[in-house]
Amino acid sequence: MSTHTRIVFYGFWLFSFFLFCAPLQARLNIEIFGGGTERIPIAIVPFADESRLPHRITDVVSADLQRSGLFRLIDPTGLTPYAPAEVVYGDWVNRGAGALVIGRTILMPGGQVEVQFRLLDVARQAQLTGLATIVPVTQLRAAAHHIADIIYEALTGEAGVFSTRIAYVLKQGNKYALQVADSDGYNAHSIIEYHEPIISPTWSPDGSRIAYVSFENKKPVVYVQTLATRERKAVANFAGSNSAPAWSPDGKKLAVVLSLHGGSQIYLINADGSGLQRLTRSSGIDTEPSFSPDGRHIIFTSDRGGSPQIYRIPVSATESTSAERLTFEGGYNVSPDFSYDGKSFAFIHRHNGRFNVAVQDLASRQVQILTSSQFDESPSFAPNGRMILYATEIGGHGILSAVSRDGQTRQHLSVQTGDIREPAWGPLLKQK
Repeated sequence: MSTHTRIVFYGFWLFSFFLFCAPLQARLNIEIFGGGTERIPIAIVPFADESRLPHRITDVVSADLQRSGLFRLIDPTGLTPYAPAEVVYGDWVNRGAGALVIGRTILMPGGQVEVQFRLLDVARQAQLTGLATIVPVTQLRAAAHHIADIIYEALTGEAGVFSTRIAYVLKQGNKYALQVADSDGYNAHSIIEYHEPIISPTWSPDGSRIAYVSFENKKPVVYVQTLATRERKAVANFAGSNSAPAWSPDGKKLAVVLSLHGGSQIYLINADGSGLQRLTRSSGIDTEPSFSPDGRHIIFTSDRGGSPQIYRIPVSATESTSAERLTFEGGYNVSPDFSYDGKSFAFIHRHNGRFNVAVQDLASRQVQILTSSQFDESPSFAPNGRMILYATEIGGHGILSAVSRDGQTRQHLSVQTGDIREPAWGPLLKQK
């Protein structure tokens, strides 16, 4: 059995963390490779008076839209309209812009900033949407992400994910940190730090809690931690191994992998750790559960057929219920993550000696390999289904990357000062 197989099935993913040296407080640096062929041409004029602010709104909005792979930025140099009456649409037609963003910022007493923006349709010479809001200076990046979400949704018809958060494990020296950051990697902070491994973070559906596995007590134990209060509880601390938590869509239950009765099998528990119920019963290793969006099924990795493959089983399964095998291409398919629309799942597929991110359509069973790197792991769908976050290796170090659902856009979110694993993309959050 290969090292990678041992990592997935036995353990404890210890070998993934040993090559690092740098401070834990590291910011992700984003590099973009390629992009879709049909991108929306958009010009973003620097907002009036934003140079006096600690963060330029237009820089954040531009970076967000560019990262999506769906937009082509048009250079606005030399043109500075801040209000619709100042826009000469012919200028923007000549530059090839289909959409135009203008706005202004106004410093107010008490460390507040008024931010105004408008999104204009150049061809129709009409406003599509806009926003006026007052935020503390400390929330300028959050306001910019919100503006990018509004623009994205207005021009694509899909929800933007720029205001979401990501979680991942960062290791430096002999210290492990579970970190949460904005979707662009800024504002990273540790919610726990230990000298023992931390693995398998997963977000609750409302984004208020994270479940994860910690080895702080020299054995794997599943914890649930509330982000706002940092309060946490061990919800699976049974004899043997406790690992691979996954939230049900209503946030009331967790699927966990326990070796309580011998081999690793999947169980259901309430989010407070009560109500233990066994789900799978096989002679193999069943692990890495992921709930369907309707909460009726779980997909998971198992070697019950002789090689690691992905299976599906009803949450209401009885002892006589058989799991359905879903993957048949190749001898190694692991780490499934259901898409938010329930029509497909991402996973890691071994192809020509490489471990790559792939997606399989549930209806057609068609598989599409999205990456070509050597060693990818832990795919996690963005909450709008457009991108997949995953961990990969470059130069022996673990970094975060993202790939579009169609494989056309790929980006590295590299931390130059640490080694990152186990990413999880958080849910969409309701704007206050």
